[in-house]
Amino acid sequence: MPRIVFILTLILAGELIFGLPYHTARFFRPTFLAAFGLSNTQLGDIFAVYGITAMLSYFPGGALADRISARTLMTLSLFATAVGGLYMATFPASLQMALLYGFWGITTIFLFWAALISATRDWGGERSQGKAFGVLDGGRGIVAAGFALFAVAIFSLYMPADAALVSDAERREGFRTVILLYSAATAAAGILTWLLLPKSIQGSATTRSNPLRGMATVLRRPIVWAQAAVIVCAYCAFKGLDNFSLYAVQVLGMDEVEGARFTAYASWLRPVGAVAAGVAADRFSASRIIGIAFVILLMSFGYLAIAAPAATGLNYLYANILVSFFAVFALRGVYFALLQETTTPKYLTGTTVGMVSFVGYTPDVFFAPITGRILDAAPGLTGHQHYFLFLAGVAVMGLLLVSWLIWLNRRLQVEKT
Repeated sequence: MPRIVFILTLILAGELIFGLPYHTARFFRPTFLAAFGLSNTQLGDIFAVYGITAMLSYFPGGALADRISARTLMTLSLFATAVGGLYMATFPASLQMALLYGFWGITTIFLFWAALISATRDWGGERSQGKAFGVLDGGRGIVAAGFALFAVAIFSLYMPADAALVSDAERREGFRTVILLYSAATAAAGILTWLLLPKSIQGSATTRSNPLRGMATVLRRPIVWAQAAVIVCAYCAFKGLDNFSLYAVQVLGMDEVEGARFTAYASWLRPVGAVAAGVAADRFSASRIIGIAFVILLMSFGYLAIAAPAATGLNYLYANILVSFFAVFALRGVYFALLQETTTPKYLTGTTVGMVSFVGYTPDVFFAPITGRILDAAPGLTGHQHYFLFLAGVAVMGLLLVSWLIWLNRRLQVEKT
């Protein structure tokens, strides 16, 4: 199979698998809350259920990916996730939504995530890990932004000329179409994955090996824990983007369609940031690029934490928002390139990804509940300023943790010599 077809399939599947649980809430946050009758706090708690089931799925899913083909695992995951979208389109109550998100935590992670990362590492080879993961995340960004703009265009057809006058029935009908659109795209990605990914992309471990032994080996490596801790902060920054459409509506004065469109446009920075960071990581090191990205985020989030439209002007706010998106996407593009930098054995790729993801993606459990309460405690500008102050603190922690990882890596290199 041509390499380009291989990576394009991974890109398409790797983004659309998260369209239903994440894109619908990220790009359409105000509409999502209104259509389902939820507060920020309630939606945060729903995402926490997703986070718990996902967290429990990472480690066993990693061991599974070392033994079963990526083609099989990813195809099953995409179809199961698409089925959940059909139920979401019925607008279930908050409890049922929590159960649905719990189901998605299993379908998008246990069967999918480690298989995707392992296949990408195989595609990158020994010397192009930064490029491989940068291309993966950059490509995913193109899929996310492009499909989001398409979904926004479809959604706008159901809105009145003055979107501020939309009725609940019009909002629900339009959003139902968006949900079904994402469901169809997810199922289509499943078909393409089955047809285009080769059967030979298989886990590296032998079927006879004991998965518990591999887990024990991974758990004894401090540098793996350091990588996981760095990803915790990087993923918090990424999840921080989920509320920018709400910020656009509540603080910048946009309507629901404009807010969704603005966030979708900003997401086009993802391929730029991810690929640029990937190329730089292959030249300098992933850990250094991650450190620089955290410094940029500290400055941009810090500015947004004290800025107000009336005092600073919208252009400065827009500039800092775009800088934040770029730096977050740069982080996303290279943090799994640390697998090569920290000399993770290939036969333990899936298990290491499982462990790192188990810890690194814990923000799925706590981030939305915390930030939902921050925003609800002080609605409007003040709440969003407190939110950005929280994100600036996360950037400080990320900078400290990547410094620890660099120190551990240097010590390992000295021990080897």
